[in-house]
Amino acid sequence: MTSSGRPRRRLVRGFAGFFSYSLFLVSVSSLLCPSDALVHLRSKPFSFTFIDAPARFAVPVDGLGICGSLHAAEPLDACSVLRTNWTAVGDSGGGDARFVLISRGVCSFEEKVRNAQDGGFEAAIIYDDQEKSSLYSMVGDSAGIHIHAVFVSKMAGETLKKFARGEKGECCIGSSMDETAGTILVISFVSLVVIIMVLAAFMLARNCRLLRNGVHSQPSSMKREAVEMLPCFTFRTAYLNSKHTAETCAICLEDYRDGDSLRVLPCLHDFHLVCVDSWLTKWGTFCPVCKRDMRS
Repeated sequence: MTSSGRPRRRLVRGFAGFFSYSLFLVSVSSLLCPSDALVHLRSKPFSFTFIDAPARFAVPVDGLGICGSLHAAEPLDACSVLRTNWTAVGDSGGGDARFVLISRGVCSFEEKVRNAQDGGFEAAIIYDDQEKSSLYSMVGDSAGIHIHAVFVSKMAGETLKKFARGEKGECCIGSSMDETAGTILVISFVSLVVIIMVLAAFMLARNCRLLRNGVHSQPSSMKREAVEMLPCFTFRTAYLNSKHTAETCAICLEDYRDGDSLRVLPCLHDFHLVCVDSWLTKWGTFCPVCKRDMRS
């Protein structure tokens, strides 16, 4: 294999390895976050959707999602036994799922979720008590936890609290696998295009460099054996009448004398044999007069 082929194969293997590693990271990330979900709030005449961070210790939301009535916790921090009055809000326990909205703080996430579960709720939506750009992935002991739990921003929690009236079918927690898959697909496609463009630019620059190096690496002189194959003759003054014989050597600028050995190049220009042999074997491969390359 040539030296130019080895770097190309290494580059292709590196590209394939990088792409496989990217796919591996995407697969692992999807396995590590199986319960990603979105909180949907439906209320006439508005509809809201909020991004959440599911609790690692709670039951993940499946692809079908879950919908139910949204209730504000009493107390709002859910750090003690929750007070429930289903009849007062028009929900007499007919079997619809009940969600509880809880404020962060005072006690742990796990304690809040367990109190929500003991209060008969199927899902706990905990919202931040501070304005932050990122969401927390709630951690705790999963033993005995059989409800859903998600964490949303303060803005989302304040909006949900305004509509937490216990109406049936008002709030849903749906799987965001479709959105995540679409996002991953777009990111993967853009990444692939960028990688291909970088690879193409690298290959183009490399080929141009090899081409330049190839031109410069061509031998700047001829082998003596090749030069000695060119015809030569002994100069006579009578040859001056020939149109192919000059009076002066264009290399040393000395006039020809009877008995001088001359060499004739394929372009029909003649020079002193010593002069042109030295020129072709040491300085250049072209005729000093017309610049024609003798190798062709």
